[in-house]
Amino acid sequence: METVSYLRFVLALVTVLGLMFALLWALRRWGLGGIAPLNRSRRRRLAVIEALPLDARHRLVLVRRDDQEHLLLLGGGSATVIERNCPPARFTLPSPETKP
Repeated sequence: METVSYLRFVLALVTVLGLMFALLWALRRWGLGGIAPLNRSRRRRLAVIEALPLDARHRLVLVRRDDQEHLLLLGGGSATVIERNCPPARFTLPSPETKP
């Protein structure tokens, strides 16, 4: 192949990759297609604080909504609210110490 063919291939590849990245950026910027927009200035209202697997199908999940925490049991095709407005922890668990 000639040098012109290689150059044309490289330019076409760069153009296609550039269009793909531009489309991805637009989707993330405006939140189209189910992708959440990048809005770092706004505080998130929902957060999963902790999750604890109970068995192969069930797990306990502590979820924070605004300033309230809720304990949920998930799995088995259903979700159950175990406790609403959970009080904050009054103690902290010790971190596991590494043994030499």
